[in-house]
Amino acid sequence: MAEPSRRRILGLGLVAAAVTSCGTRHPGTVPQPGPDPRGTPGSTAPTPAQRADPKDDAPDEQSRPGNPDWEITDPGAPGAVEGFADRVSVLPGESFGLHVSTAAAAFTVSAYRMGWYGGARARLVWRREHVPGGKQAAPQVDRTTRTVLTGWPRTLTVDTPGWPEGAYLLRLDAEDGTGRSYVPLTVRSASTADRTVVMSAPATWQAYNEWGGYSLYNGPTGGLATRSLRVVFDRPYDYDHGAGLFLVYEAPLVALAERLGLPLAYTTGIDVAREPGLLRGASAVLSLGHDEYWSPEQRAHVTAARDAGTNLAILGANCCFRRVRFEPTELGPDRTVVCYKDAWAQDPGRQTGSPATTDFRAGPGADPESSMLGVIYDGYPVDAPYVVTSPDHWAFEGMGLAAGASFPHLVGVEYDRVDTAFPTPRPIEVIAHSPVVCEGRPSHSDTAYHTVPSGAGVFASGTMRWVETLDAHGPGGGKADHGIDSRAGDVVRRVTENVLRVFAAGPAGRTHPARDNLAAVYGTA
Repeated sequence: MAEPSRRRILGLGLVAAAVTSCGTRHPGTVPQPGPDPRGTPGSTAPTPAQRADPKDDAPDEQSRPGNPDWEITDPGAPGAVEGFADRVSVLPGESFGLHVSTAAAAFTVSAYRMGWYGGARARLVWRREHVPGGKQAAPQVDRTTRTVLTGWPRTLTVDTPGWPEGAYLLRLDAEDGTGRSYVPLTVRSASTADRTVVMSAPATWQAYNEWGGYSLYNGPTGGLATRSLRVVFDRPYDYDHGAGLFLVYEAPLVALAERLGLPLAYTTGIDVAREPGLLRGASAVLSLGHDEYWSPEQRAHVTAARDAGTNLAILGANCCFRRVRFEPTELGPDRTVVCYKDAWAQDPGRQTGSPATTDFRAGPGADPESSMLGVIYDGYPVDAPYVVTSPDHWAFEGMGLAAGASFPHLVGVEYDRVDTAFPTPRPIEVIAHSPVVCEGRPSHSDTAYHTVPSGAGVFASGTMRWVETLDAHGPGGGKADHGIDSRAGDVVRRVTENVLRVFAAGPAGRTHPARDNLAAVYGTA
């Protein structure tokens, strides 16, 4: 069926992953800013005053004052200032280019590291003022693949010595006051050993990006027939003021994990795909709220880490559903996300033996995501209460919940379940079993936990709203939406804290083995 608009599905002006419909089922006080990190106006390389302390490490980083002025509340006129980075991620000290379009004579770029900072959520690490502006050319569209191409030249080179590892938003401010926007960037970790890995999902952000009129879902007609078959990172993001899906589906988790003081590493799914040994020795890997588009290489490397004892937390739904490959653009490697979906026969990769850019559960080479996750994507759209069925499970420890405790609107808009019609690792334990009705079809959303022979534990929330609910602080949800209330926010925060702490301590299956309960939950052996 035709896939609905991402904005209509979420009701947030953001995305929903959706592909499989339910009707067609597949088998306090805010710290004040510290010293001004601005450097010499008009220069292209950061001066020492612009750099963070090179001796910076995680404990020192969290004690630094934050900068609450990072957030864009008034973006101004559409297209007043917008841009992209020519690297999805960099190692500390590496440089990247900013490609910016603005009619303003000059703009300011500020690099904010996202985290906790006593609740301020971000710290200003670097700033450059009075960067000369210029309006870039209108994008072009490749007629064969309907790929939006900018061809914008580099506006500014940014070096990153002393930038701490982490998730960043670069804020662009037109100096004539006409507009503001973000550019996301990860300053990634070279090693993940003994750390919990925050694995951002820029491939999924790009899949839904309609800047220039096309995404992997929609074209000018609003339907599949005119969608892109390939999308590139060489363009701005068109939603959440250019932040991609980071602010809704990732930033709340980053804040919580940093508040807990866990040893963290930062990377992206693209980096995991490219570097086979990147996850070696990691305590845990976190897949955040919406992480739909994976390459086979990323999946293989995450699975290998799990099978070597690295825990895996899926804090969303519809994870690892689309199978993609990454190709270069003129700006560098892995800048194109290729996903022909049901148009696989048109993919030139088919003739060269590349894996099919279809769903993982679809042929050729079907490999349902449940073999890694324990749960499998079951459909959309739903809006349903989250129902606790195993309140004595360690994930719910310290909450005093009773069986049947229910939290309205927490399940949605997409959901996962355990379904033994697909490959399902055992033992697996369903700890929340939430009834849903999706386009007339009764089903369930499951929060599940399974363990594997390596000792690794795998936790899957079963609902896409998990990470955004971390920001639910009252009626209407605070920063969360959908009517999610503070009760749900409290439960999701506590469960997430329990899971992260247990997972950071080592292979969870050795201390917290799963106790298979599918016979009791589903009435199956």
